[in-house]
Amino acid sequence: MSQTRPHVALAMGDAAGISPELTARILADAELRAAAAITVIGDARVLAEGAQVAGVGLDIDTGDGRPGERPLLLDLGHCDPASVPLAQVSEAGGRFATANFRRALAMAAAGEADAVCFTPFNKAAMRLVTPDYEDEIGFTAEAIGFRGVAKEFNILEGLWNARVTSHVPLKEVAGLLSREAILENLRLTDAALRASGVTRPRIAVAALNPHAGDGGNFGREEIDVIGPAVEAGKAEQIGCDGPYPADTVFVRARRGDFDAVLTMYHDQGQIAMKLIGFEAGVTLLGGFPFPICTAAHGTAYDIAGRGIAHPGAMRNAVLLAARMAVSA
Repeated sequence: MSQTRPHVALAMGDAAGISPELTARILADAELRAAAAITVIGDARVLAEGAQVAGVGLDIDTGDGRPGERPLLLDLGHCDPASVPLAQVSEAGGRFATANFRRALAMAAAGEADAVCFTPFNKAAMRLVTPDYEDEIGFTAEAIGFRGVAKEFNILEGLWNARVTSHVPLKEVAGLLSREAILENLRLTDAALRASGVTRPRIAVAALNPHAGDGGNFGREEIDVIGPAVEAGKAEQIGCDGPYPADTVFVRARRGDFDAVLTMYHDQGQIAMKLIGFEAGVTLLGGFPFPICTAAHGTAYDIAGRGIAHPGAMRNAVLLAARMAVSA
């Protein structure tokens, strides 16, 4: 870790969406420049178009190595903006994002950066380049040779959402739940919260079934699997409790009863979090040797090129990555 400002490698995402203008806004943000030394990885031509769309001026250096007072552009020179159709899924957009992300990960894995951020990707575009691409966790693990456990967290206004299962069909969720899988996620959530500066994390565990199974009338997962996992977490001194009915647990968490909610599947938490604040949420890939953060929203093709993309979530992502890098 650096002894001054943490060094954040910022990979430009899909050039067909709002990523170029968001990147430009990040580089022009005085608070972010003060919080982190930023190296942006992409193409000077794409970034210049993003700055024009965003209506911001860029005061940056170009080259390799560590940035000084100004952000540094690592210009890979690999994407002519004219080759990427605006607001469309394309191989060119996916190839641009993939190359940038891979380079940022390599920098952090080599100790050349303290954290990684990226502006939004489009998974369909990424799959045109890497057909077996599932998500950023799998891609990252393959890129840096990681064999440990990593999970995705969503963070908004001090409230974290973790999940036991993620990008799987809903019909498979119950079969993928186990005492050990839930306990593993409780450990990782506790560790990630502590790394972000929460000294005594409080984690609520959501039930799977309506009304937390209603004593077994609506399913036994709460009795046979989730409850025992919670008790095992408590035995390891993890501050967890539950299972709580999923339709009310976020109400309690938002009023401050908990720091995080561990949900059983993707949309169980995502719907709640995005309703609370779509334009400010951060996604953290936790469990890797360095923090990896991005905005919780996507490439927003519907507003691409209009200069109206809200930078709030990306700002929060960079600030979180910088904070976690400092505490590492």
